[in-house]
Parts: sequence; C-alpha cells; structure tokens
Amino acid sequence: MGNAGTKSWKAIAAAKKADQLSKIPKEWLITDPPADDVLNVMTVPETCGLLTSKELEITGVKDAVVLLDKVAKGEWSAVDVTSAFYKRAIIAHQVTNCLTEIFVDKALSWAESLDKQFKETGKPVGPLHGLPISLKDQICIEGMDTVMGYVSWVNKPAKQNAVLVDVLLAAGAVPFVRTNVPQTLMFPETYNVVFGRTVNPYNRSLTPGGSSGGEGALIALGGSLMGVGSDIGGSVRIPAGMCGLYGLRPSYNRIPYQGAMNSSLGQESIASVLGPLCASASGLRVFTKAVLDGEPWMHDPVCIRKPWDESEYQLKKHGGGKNMCFGIMWDDGVVKPHPPVLRALKMAKAALLAAGHTVIDWVPPVSHSVLRAHAMAIFYADGGENFYDDCVPTKEPLLKSMAPDAPPAEQLDMPFGAKPMNKGGTVPEPLKPLSAYELWKIQWKLRALRKDYLDGWMATTAKTSTGRPIDGLITPVAPYAAPPLGKYTYSYYTSFCNTLDYPASVFPVTVVDPALDVPQPPHQFRYPEDQIAYNLYTSPDVYKDAPVNLQLVGQKLEEEGVIGLTEVVVAALQDHAESTSQ
Repeated sequence: MGNAGTKSWKAIAAAKKADQLSKIPKEWLITDPPADDVLNVMTVPETCGLLTSKELEITGVKDAVVLLDKVAKGEWSAVDVTSAFYKRAIIAHQVTNCLTEIFVDKALSWAESLDKQFKETGKPVGPLHGLPISLKDQICIEGMDTVMGYVSWVNKPAKQNAVLVDVLLAAGAVPFVRTNVPQTLMFPETYNVVFGRTVNPYNRSLTPGGSSGGEGALIALGGSLMGVGSDIGGSVRIPAGMCGLYGLRPSYNRIPYQGAMNSSLGQESIASVLGPLCASASGLRVFTKAVLDGEPWMHDPVCIRKPWDESEYQLKKHGGGKNMCFGIMWDDGVVKPHPPVLRALKMAKAALLAAGHTVIDWVPPVSHSVLRAHAMAIFYADGGENFYDDCVPTKEPLLKSMAPDAPPAEQLDMPFGAKPMNKGGTVPEPLKPLSAYELWKIQWKLRALRKDYLDGWMATTAKTSTGRPIDGLITPVAPYAAPPLGKYTYSYYTSFCNTLDYPASVFPVTVVDPALDVPQPPHQFRYPEDQIAYNLYTSPDVYKDAPVNLQLVGQKLEEEGVIGLTEVVVAALQDHAESTSQ
C-alpha cells in the first residue's frame, strides 16, 4: 500500500520504526546499555552478557575462509552461525542504530534449509554455504520494504529479489539483516528521518561514513562478517575506511545491480556499483569469486560476462606479486590530508620498501578539481529534481545536511535553496537542470579526461624500472579519519575512482594516536574545502580511537588484481609491524 494522502510523514516514519523494534526478540535486549557519553562501544558484544561462549566463538571469527571451512566440515551448522550473528547484530544495533529490516524467522528458515540439504548430501550447497550476509537497505528482498531513507517508500514491499540476492542464496549464503543509509544515498554519512542516525562504534561522536554506514558499524562490531553496500562516490569504501574494515569498489556492471533500488535511476554516466565490506581481506576474494562463479550475467542484462580470473588474482601481469612498483598519492591537490592519514601513507611506503617493492610519488595527471566538477554536473544534471520528487508523496523533508544541529524541516521545502518551477519540479541554485545536449557535452569531455588520466598512468613506465606502469596506486580514503557527525565534507579521494571507473579497495593501517598525530601549522589553502578540512583537526583527541585506512586503486575491470594487490600490501604492513616491534 502507498502512503500519499494518508498520514503525516512523521506518523508513517514513527510507525515503521516501531514495527522494526517490535521484531527484536526481547531476550536479545541489553538490560544495562552503555550511557550516551560512553563513546567507544566496541567491547559491548563481549561484555553485555547476552552471547554464550559458543556464540562468542562463532562471531569472534573474522576470516570468512575460516568460518566457511567450519560450516563445510559440519563443526557448526548454518542455524548456529546465523543465530549467533543475528543476536550480535541486534546488540550492535542497540548501540549504533545500524539496522533497518529485521527478519529473524526468514533468515533462520533459509539456514534450516541449508542444514537439511547438507545432512542429506553431505556437501555444502555452494561456496558461501551457511555464511550470514548483511545487505544495505537498497538491495531488494521479496516481500520487504526497501525504504532507502525515504518515508514515501515505506509500505511498498518488493515484488522480487534483486539478482544479487538470488545469486547469494544459490551460493549458500544467508541474507539476514538490512542496514541503514542516508536519505537519497548521496551523503558520506548515515541519517534519515525513518530509522534515524547511525554512529561509529569506535567513537559514537564520530560518523561511520556513508552511504553504507549501517554496514560499516555492524561489521565493525562483529554483527556481520561480510556485507554488501553500493558505491557511486565512495559509499562502500568510506564506511569501510571509517570503521577499520576492508571494502571493494568494482568497475561498472561487474557485480549484478539488477533489482536493487537507487536514487537518480537512469543516470549511468557514473554508475553506482555493488561491492563487499568485510572483516578480513580474504572476504573480498570470497565474495567476488562466489558471485562471479554464479554467472550473474545470465540474469542481469548489463552485467559484464567476465568470469573470475585466477591469473589476475595471482598477479601474473604484475610480476607474480614480486618486486612491484606502487604509486602513492600524498595529496590530491585539493584537500591536504590530516596528520594521521599522512602517517598511514608513510607506514605503507616503509612496509612496501621493506618487502622489496619500490614506491614512487603520484601527482594526478588530471586535476581532481576538474574531474570533480564534471562529476557533480552529471550527478545533478536534473537540478536535484529526482530527490525532490521522491519526497513529494508524503511531503517529508529533503535533507540538506547530516549535522545533528541541523534537524530536518517540519515539512517539505525546496532542496538546495531551490525555487519552484511551473511544472512542479525545481531549479536548485546555483545548480540548474542541464539540457540533454549540455549533458552530452559534459560526458564527452569526461571521456577525454579519462583518456588523459589513463595516459598519465601508463607514462609511469618510464619511472618504475619494472617495464610496466605502476602496479597499483595507494591513496587516502579521505583527508581524515572518521570526522565528527555531520562534518564529512569532502569525498573526492574516493569519488575520483567512480569518475574514472577504476576498481579500488580499502584496508586498515592504524588508528589515530594523539601523541604522534599532532596538528600542523596552517598551509596555503587551495580551495574552501581545504580550509574546512584543516579546521576539523584542531585536536587529535576529537578523533580518539578512530581507525585510519588507505585505498588501493587499479585499472578498469581489474578487480581480481586489486584484491591480490591488497593482500600483498596488507601482508607487507603486518610483516613490517612485527619486524619493527621486535
């Protein structure tokens, strides 16, 4: 049923939230939750007293390969694993507000079916047999709402699964929760008026990122081992980075998107993609290989017919993973990174050098400011009308900020300071809708910029001494670790990969250390965003306990290579940390 003309948006939102809470088993509620001023809640699952020793053992596993092996050997049943992670997910929700749809009975029914087939055949159903997988509240499951942060999308259950859900079920996975997002999905934070705000479990005064922020908070707390988010400007990598996880942004149409919801449907110049967030590096490979082995192009008409390439993963085109050369982007020329991020880059360089690789400095061959301007013109070619139209049925507010001190308006107003048009749409200021021809010209210019960037990458052959261009590019995920709520103002350290369609991973390196990461004197600010970011780091204590991740970028459709390269870098960091601590 729809919502237009029935109740106020506040009543609809309140009813949906109440329905969500009613689905939480009462015995899974924390009797003595941490006070609001307790910022780090990472130990709550272990200390709240709700999880049994077996449930703690199961959910304490971080490596997907280890968990899958135990289930495949019959040591743990799919029901055991799903129940344990479900309980821990509910605990995580109570301290971070990370979930949207809760469907315990449905998930356990899927798990019971897997156990039945395993008992009958003695074999796992597929490569993900018994693995609970969380899904961003955008990936449709038949019979459930896909609210995506809009009040007007409440009480509109999906008629069928997204293709990816069917692929995961066929592989033996158990979709078991859906996770929170910002309204429109076009924010690097996570807040909407239906389900509320998701916070970072390392420090609840900080953002978990977005738009897959619910996934980031959930997996960081061990409430899921592997989840699926989407990424059009960093929405997988940002929350993975802010929450100390691993994440992968694949190239356009490598992972099936058919049947998932999104904002700005039809905008395909810079396409949204689905990708995994994981507690371990191995999860990136496990997820990607399992999905590709399911031949999703048989069900998604735009999914690329490219099976998993083991030789790419083994880095055959990158010297077999030996004596490689990496580029490091210390600064994108727009916003200078904070001290913790620069320290993480130095740690990565030292580790790679110690492992026998070489490292060269990378200066973008095309201004990221120019790339960003073209991307933003494409994203808002409609003048913001799509977002506004999705709010019209219930007259809910169109959010303009994720800041806690900027609450939503009582009723719908024009987005981005817009003025109404005769046709009922909007003309945001300073954004104006583009004509089809104007959009074509921007898209054609972007093609030329992509060529220039590729040429710059290939030109590094003259500097690498391997006979190849750089094997991978290491960059910040953001100019900062997780910033205070509402303060994530610059996302182009991730978004440039979406603009160029470069696959990219993120991986944890360190945490903010106030003793090491002291504020630096002001520099000559290049852009307003640069000064805003600088002013966010007056005290390292604000970022207490925040993880610091980095990003690894590869060439288009080189997902297997990016995963392999990530494992090399992560191993180098671990080895270097061990050798220097002795």
